[in-house]
Amino acid sequence: MIRTSIIMENGEIEQNVPLSRIKEKGVKWYWVDFSEPTSKDIRLLKLYFRFHPLAIEDCLDDFSQRAKLDFYDQYIFVLLHAINQKTLDSHEVNMFVNSSFIVTFHKQPVRELNSVWEKVQQEGDQLSPFKVMHGIVDRLVDDYFPLVYGIEDRLNKIEDNTNEDADSDLMDELFDIRHDMSKLRRTLVPMRDLLYRISNSGRLNAFKEEQLYFNDVYDHLIKLVEMLESYREFSSDIRDNYLSINSDKMNNIMMTLTVITTIFMPLTFIAGLYGMNFVYMPELDERSGYFIVLGVMGIIALIMFGFFMKIGWLRFSTKKRRKRRRLLRLK
Repeated sequence: MIRTSIIMENGEIEQNVPLSRIKEKGVKWYWVDFSEPTSKDIRLLKLYFRFHPLAIEDCLDDFSQRAKLDFYDQYIFVLLHAINQKTLDSHEVNMFVNSSFIVTFHKQPVRELNSVWEKVQQEGDQLSPFKVMHGIVDRLVDDYFPLVYGIEDRLNKIEDNTNEDADSDLMDELFDIRHDMSKLRRTLVPMRDLLYRISNSGRLNAFKEEQLYFNDVYDHLIKLVEMLESYREFSSDIRDNYLSINSDKMNNIMMTLTVITTIFMPLTFIAGLYGMNFVYMPELDERSGYFIVLGVMGIIALIMFGFFMKIGWLRFSTKKRRKRRRLLRLK
C-alpha cells in the first residue's frame, strides 16, 4: 500500500494524491509511505524515485540489519528498527530524506508512523521532512521505554522471591529476562550509534535546528542502553545470590547429615560389638545389661549432641537461617 501527502507552498495539505503530482510546481515537500509494499510498489523505488541500488537492496533484504545511516548525493538513507511490544521482535523502518521529501518503506505496519502522519495532516505547513523524520525516530525510541521498565519490574519481583523457598522456576524466568535484554541491546546499541552520527554529522550542518532535536533522542537512547547495562548487572547479582542461598541450604543439609552420621557411629559400634556371636560374653549374663547398654548409648548420643551444639553446628534456628539468607541476598 502506498499513501502520499503533499504540502504546498501556500500551506495547503493534500493526501493520497497520485505520484504524478508530488513533483509538480507549487509543492513545498511531500511524504510517500510504502507499507507492506507489493512487487509493483517496490519497482517504483528504482524506476520513479531512482534511489541508489544499495539502499533499495537494504530495504528488501530479508535479514535484519543493523541501524545505519548512508549519505547519497541528493538524500540520506536511514534504517531503524521498530519493536513488537509482545514478542520483542524488531522490524525495519527505512527512510529516504532530503529537504524536499521523505519516503518511508516498511514491510510490516508501523503504528508509530500513523501518529506522525496525522500530525502532518494537521501541521504539515509548519514541518519539514527532517522534522517528520525526527518525529518517527522519537516515537520508535519511546516505544522501548515501557519494555525496559518492564524488565526492571520483573527483576524486582524475582529478587523479592529469591528466598529459602525459591525454586528453579525463578532461574528460568531470570534467563528469559536476560535473553530479552540481549535482544533489546542488539537493537538499541546500533540505534544509539546512528543517532550520534545524525546529531553530530557535519554533512547535515544545513539542518542544525533539526540536529538539536536528534540530540534529545540520542540522550534517550543513551539512557536506555545504560539501564539495560545496569539491569544486566542486577540480574547477575540475583543469580549469584540465588546460588549462594542454595549453597547455604545444601551446606545446612550436609551439616545435619554429618551430625546424625557422627552421632550414630559409636552407637553402631556398640550395637555391632554386642551383636557378635561369641559363646561367652560376661555382659550377656548381667540381668540389667540391656538397660545399661541403652543408657551408655544414650549418654554418648547426648554428649555428642551437646558437643555439636557448642561448636555451632546445630545452633541455627529457622528464623536465624532466614536472616542469614537475607544477608546473603544483600551482599
